[in-house]
This record gives sequence, C-alpha cells and structure tokens, in this order.
Amino acid sequence: MVVAAVADEEHASLGVKEVLRAVHADAAIVTEPTELEVVVAHKGFVWAEIEVAGRPAHGSRPNLGVDAIVKAGPILTAIGELDRALEAREHPLVGRGSVHASVISGGVEMSSYPARCTIGLERRTIPGETATDVEAELDGLLARCRAGDEQLVVEKRMGLVREPFEVSEDEEIVAAVSAAAGGTRPTGGASYWADSAFIAATGIPTVLFGPGGEGAHAEVEWVRIGDTVTVARTLIDVASAICA
Repeated sequence: MVVAAVADEEHASLGVKEVLRAVHADAAIVTEPTELEVVVAHKGFVWAEIEVAGRPAHGSRPNLGVDAIVKAGPILTAIGELDRALEAREHPLVGRGSVHASVISGGVEMSSYPARCTIGLERRTIPGETATDVEAELDGLLARCRAGDEQLVVEKRMGLVREPFEVSEDEEIVAAVSAAAGGTRPTGGASYWADSAFIAATGIPTVLFGPGGEGAHAEVEWVRIGDTVTVARTLIDVASAICA
C-alpha cells in the first residue's frame, strides 16, 4: 500500500505526476471531500482565450477608431447561447457541461478606442467530451460571429486542459470502498476536477472517497474531524480486504 500526499493539484498536478512516474498501483483512492460518498465520475475543464482586434484612435476621431470591446459583444452573447445549448446534453452522474466568460480585459484609457479585447473562458466538460470537441465548438461559435460581422478580426488560443473522469461501478476498488464505507452505493459524480483523472489515465482503476466540510476555495476551508476519522478507517479496511 502506498500513501501519497501530493502537492500542486490546483495548478499543474506536479505531485501526482511525479508519483505516477515512480509508482504503479492496482487501484487508487483519491480522498477529495466527497461528503463520505463513493464518487465514480467528475467533470473536466478546458480553458481558452479569445482575442478581438480593434483599431486604436483618440475618442474624438471615431472615423479612425474601431472599438474592440464593442466588437466582442456578439461573442459574449454567443458564449451565453452555447451555455444554454449545453443544457440539452447531460451525463447521468455529473449533469451537464457548461461554459462561462471568466475574465475580460481591454482598453487603456477613457479617451481612446480600445485596440484589443481579450475574453478568457472556461468550458466544464462531462465524461465523453474532449478538448477536440471544445475546440470545434469554439471554432463554430467564432465562424458564426464572423458571418454576422465581416469586419470582425478575432483569434482563439487554447489553454489548460483537464480531462473528465469516470470509472465503471463494476471495478473491484469501487465495490471494496463501498463495502468498507458501510455498503454505500456510488451516488453520482463530482462537479469539480481532481487528480483522479491523471491516475485513471494510466490504467489504474480509481475512485474518490473523502470527508465532508465547508469553504472549498474560500479563505477558511475545512473538513469534519469525524468524517476524516471515518475516511482513515475506511482506507485501512479497504487495504486489509484487498491485501488479505
């Protein structure tokens, strides 16, 4: 049995990548805060940037300027339309995918036309969706925007990709954790991404089981002590049952 306390899960997952280079396991349990539920699926995400070009000019010379922020307006509307369209397709464990404009920047001063407007967006993916699918969605979105504005100058840049995760409920590790947790059935999936996707991608059957708590990504983040004890005892019971 190997216990790995890894760092950097919130960014590049350097910790779990290093462990996977050195260790191969028959199965894995990721102790994300699942509220003591046995979780067998979670979402992934894809980040991208869309940059709209304008033409800088003094605000007093509208005949020379092209407002990149205004040009970006139909793209923001199209992102909202894409998000609504994603409601039509749901995964039984994690629900629907989604997309939102996370950050936007443009302009340098009140008295000039902005030369650039950059939109950073996040597309949350469900099992079965890939980064290739997301890129095709964005290409289609931008093609429709260009068709509505022949003067639109825009480009996209794909960014960080984290694949969604799903494990069969028939896997031995799922049954073992469920039994050790008091017969709890896998009750669904998680809306967040976790290192479990990297582990499963190497061919290691993986499940998530962890304590409950509050304040995820907030200034004060905590898990219940009683739940943490329960998780520790469950891990010991699983290891004992599998290694017996």
